[in-house]
Amino acid sequence: MKLIGKALVASAFALGVLGAGGAAAQQLRMMTGPQGGSWYPLGGAIQSIVEKAVPGTSMQVLPGAGISNVLGVQGAKADLGFGNGVSTVDGVAGREPFKEKTANVCQVATLYFQYFHMVALADSGIKTPADVKGKALSTQQKGNTGEQMTRAVLKVYGQSYDTLSKVNHGSYNDSVSQLKDNQAQVFTLITTVPASSVMDLASARDIRVLEVPDEKLKELQKLNGGYDKRIIKAGSYPKQDKDVQTIGTWTHLIARCDLPQDTVYKITKALAENVDNLGAVVKAVQGLTVKDMSTDIGVPYHPGALKYYKEAKVL
Repeated sequence: MKLIGKALVASAFALGVLGAGGAAAQQLRMMTGPQGGSWYPLGGAIQSIVEKAVPGTSMQVLPGAGISNVLGVQGAKADLGFGNGVSTVDGVAGREPFKEKTANVCQVATLYFQYFHMVALADSGIKTPADVKGKALSTQQKGNTGEQMTRAVLKVYGQSYDTLSKVNHGSYNDSVSQLKDNQAQVFTLITTVPASSVMDLASARDIRVLEVPDEKLKELQKLNGGYDKRIIKAGSYPKQDKDVQTIGTWTHLIARCDLPQDTVYKITKALAENVDNLGAVVKAVQGLTVKDMSTDIGVPYHPGALKYYKEAKVL
């Protein structure tokens, strides 16, 4: 009976790990972003591409956020995930908010650039980030890169949550509602341009998009080399009559460093060959090239991704 039991267990195990035709089945988990943001549907598009291109592979798309995704991949709670370069670099270096180096997090592909927005009500008297002292701010929950970047920007202006009258943590929709109702005067987030949530706010209230000038960028880069300068072009938002300089970082795809090389090679190749499908979901991905995907953002390449980029002669 023991032998029969062992045989049944072995048979069940074989059925669980073998797909059609006897091919090994592979279950992957991918952490994306909150529902309502761009990462969650982009994760769904990647799921569809990978499941078609890598036989025997199925993928589960999970919600997440920039910092928590890095922790999830590091702790093997996920196999892949989206990250923001600036916070992933913090993890690799073992800097706050990470308690130790995320040595099992590797770079797969750089996808598109995200812009930090600090948006104030036009009638709030806030003209620069220095003016937020004593005001109410609305941002995301801790674990989101936008919230981390908010604290960094406040720091280089000599501010902190303690110098504000109130700090609200919630979704983009929560923040918009709070500013519409005068429960907060400034809203921060990191996203593409134009941001739908900022457009929503601007449909009801006059806004001002605040600038982060070069001298503050240099201070931020001392905190983290992953920060980069970007311009929100004039006309991106209602009544924005001039370019606004801000900071930003790359959205990229990460994987467990110990995920099999062949798996990551096939995923990288599949994404490179299906960029149009990704661009249909997130406009900022349109026009992405293999060279763009291989952009070094300070996170070690996964051996599988590196193999593909070398074969494609972009590294």
